[in-house]
Amino acid sequence: TVTLGSASVDNIAIGCGHNNEGLFVGAAGLLGLGGGLLSFPSQINASTFSYCLVDRDSDSTSTLEFDSSLPPNAVTAPLLRNHELDTFYYLGLTGISVGGDLLPISETAFKIDESGNGGIIVDSGTAVTRLQTETYNALRDAFVRGTRALSPTDGVALFDTCYDFSSRSSVEVPTVSFHFPEGKVLPLPAKNFLIPVDSNGTFCFAFAPTSSSLSIIGNVQQQGTRVSFNLRNSLVGFTPNKC
Repeated sequence: TVTLGSASVDNIAIGCGHNNEGLFVGAAGLLGLGGGLLSFPSQINASTFSYCLVDRDSDSTSTLEFDSSLPPNAVTAPLLRNHELDTFYYLGLTGISVGGDLLPISETAFKIDESGNGGIIVDSGTAVTRLQTETYNALRDAFVRGTRALSPTDGVALFDTCYDFSSRSSVEVPTVSFHFPEGKVLPLPAKNFLIPVDSNGTFCFAFAPTSSSLSIIGNVQQQGTRVSFNLRNSLVGFTPNKC
């Protein structure tokens, strides 16, 4: 029996792993929110759910809601399913812009092909958004062009585009936005794509390339935004500042 607030649900199957890999430091387990039959939303027959991940430096608590309505001011995108991978929540993404200018990338960059490869998913368990190398390069190059007035510094770990802000109290950077069908646009706050990596004023562009055909919108880009999944109507909604 699982109890959330005052609501209880009986006969929930909970699995235990014996050969687990990953950087799950301090975690006792994972709550599976995916689209498969064994996921928690599937087991409780939830038609909608949403979460809001507070900023990494916040003292507040993140929240998870089931069977809640989509906020009226949510920026919505199609929720797509892959017949080869029922766990992932794929997103109907049409493009990415930097400073209002769409990147010159192929229309197929975020499409699922007939074999189930490609596409882009929304994932709360991946930290940094991963894009196919060609798409990432176009995004990074556009961002670098828009930040010529800033002081670049060496890359850190998986980040190849970093800056030294140690002598600055504020900076201006171009806006990075996700574009969805029907002209809907989700601009990201600067703190969701330019993040501190040390205590010395080094900030890095929080996207990374991947050799996989699958792209992932990670949780750094989702922080501070309520991400809603309407499974019945096949919609994903993004509502800024709704934690």
